[in-house]
Amino acid sequence: MRKLKHTLILIYVVTLFGGCGIYSFTGVSIPAEAKTISIGYFPNTSDLVEPTLSQVFTDALRDYFASNTNLDLVERDGDLEITGTIIDYYTSPIAITGNQTAALNRLTIKVEVSFMNYFDDKKNYESIFTQHADYPSDNDLFDVQEALHEEINLALIEDIFNKAVVNW
Repeated sequence: MRKLKHTLILIYVVTLFGGCGIYSFTGVSIPAEAKTISIGYFPNTSDLVEPTLSQVFTDALRDYFASNTNLDLVERDGDLEITGTIIDYYTSPIAITGNQTAALNRLTIKVEVSFMNYFDDKKNYESIFTQHADYPSDNDLFDVQEALHEEINLALIEDIFNKAVVNW
């Protein structure tokens, strides 16, 4: 009798979580029918163009989705689709010292993103995401930009991912 009770509870739990179509223990909410994602190249159209940023950002975004979902990455026509553009890339002083010089500079990157979910159009969006990282003004941007790009890209990618497939 006890075995039967445990078996029925197990069947109930499996049915509850397995049959609802959209579920996740990690917070990711992707329709069960969705098997593929396509992520287009993000060109840099800002006034200040960093030559490697587009490719590095696009590759990092693709890698993040591949690592954090079960979706297959396809060139085009995915069940989910992300396209976008790097629309702004600039530095600005943020901490002015007493002698009117900057103690800190801020690198800011802005991306415009379009997300399409072909199984649930309520999840579709077009948004602009902005992230930044600060660095001491006595450092040359060229010397610190790789680390700054990595930090900013990760923050942007997490924002895009969360808005697209996380239901928090």
